[in-house]
Formats: sequence, C-alpha cells, structure tokens
Amino acid sequence: MNKTRLSDSDGGEGKTFEAPLVSVVDDDDLVRRSIQRLLHSCGLRAEAFASAEDFLQSGRVAETGCLLLDVSMPGMDGLELQRRLAETGWLIPIVFLSARASEEEERQAIRAGAVNFLRKPVSKEVLLAALRAALVRPNNEPGKES
Repeated sequence: MNKTRLSDSDGGEGKTFEAPLVSVVDDDDLVRRSIQRLLHSCGLRAEAFASAEDFLQSGRVAETGCLLLDVSMPGMDGLELQRRLAETGWLIPIVFLSARASEEEERQAIRAGAVNFLRKPVSKEVLLAALRAALVRPNNEPGKES
C-alpha cells in the first residue's frame, strides 16, 4: 500500500495518509498491467479491473479517488458504468482512455462529467497529468455534498 508521510514543515505534523486509489478499468490485460505498473512507479495506488462489473463488485468504489476507464468493453461499457455511478450518487472523477471510441461517445462522456478523454496511444506524461488533475477534484459519496 502506498502511504505518504507529511512532515511538520508542510502542516502534516508527521502524519501518514494513504494516497488516493486510481481504479483502472480496461478489458485489455496488457494495458491494465502496464498502467498499474506506471502508477505504482509514480507513487500512486492503483488497482486494475478487467470489466465494469468487476469494479462494481470489488468493494473499491468508495475508496476510488479517480477512475481511468475504457469506453469499449464487453458487457457493460465505460459510458454505462459512468451512468450507473452517477445514478447511484457516486461522483468519482473519470478519465476515459480509448482507442476506438467515436467522437459522439467522447462528447457524451464529457457532457456526463468526465474530467478528460484521452486517445490510445497516450504518452505517460499526458496520462499522469490527466490523472493528477482528476485526483484533486472532489470524490463524493452518495448523500454527500462537496
């Protein structure tokens, strides 16, 4: 588990806190593993899921600080997962990452509140910048207001 220690000089009084979780949902195993390794190497907590259903059943929704989500997946696609999370009150910042999404799917994702929509292949610098921007946005649980 990645933990960050705040020193007295930064106002943290030596307290340790757990870095936010980035949940990666992509049906491509190579993409999932590569992104998870990259995020770990940058000091971020990351957990990877092969499907939207796996993510929803994982018990990790509440601790997810940002969702990196593919659009085109078997079963529930990324846009449907985005809708379901919103319908149930989970306002998790979402960065979409897709190789095959249409322009209409991109517009739909952004209109529904996605923080960013990236196209594969993407540089690690662009990906990390998008995720860091998403992680500073509020993550609201059902019934909570920001």
